[in-house]
Amino acid sequence: MFARFTPEARRTTVRAGLLALDEGRTTLDEDLFLLALAESWPVAGFTVTPEAVRTEIGERRAGDRELLATLGIDLDEIRRRIPVRRDDPLAWRLRRSRVRPLNVVLVGPVGDLPLTGRARKVVEVAMNWRGSGSRVTDEDLLRGLLADGSNASVSILRHLGVDLLPLARSLNFLRRSA
Repeated sequence: MFARFTPEARRTTVRAGLLALDEGRTTLDEDLFLLALAESWPVAGFTVTPEAVRTEIGERRAGDRELLATLGIDLDEIRRRIPVRRDDPLAWRLRRSRVRPLNVVLVGPVGDLPLTGRARKVVEVAMNWRGSGSRVTDEDLLRGLLADGSNASVSILRHLGVDLLPLARSLNFLRRSA
């Protein structure tokens, strides 16, 4: 599935997966797609900072790094010893099960991370927005986030004061009525 992703969109997806793993999650959800997109916000004129998104997600709890440090384990040293760099987008794959096509998994050097239904929808909308054969961009991932008005990312954007209608217009995400 990653074959159709631009390097930026692939990096964003892998970054979302790494954020999920760092947070101790067992699945990748759409809120971490928003956080990964906020780190390299693709839309001019709409400011969304990673810090603001982190606050909204509630990522203020002590992370694995602090917990391992209390045991005398250096997380950075562990990551250096992993043969393939964990943050190298080329070391990761996005795989759909042939037996269960609704199951999409982000597979990488540090583990497999199933996408939740909402995260899968982000990826599917992004892949289908421009039609088959087109490359998926960060803007397409953002369109995927906006496609489901009931997801956590849309709520976070609203709470941060982002006007969703102009954002959708700037992405050409609104279709003209007949």
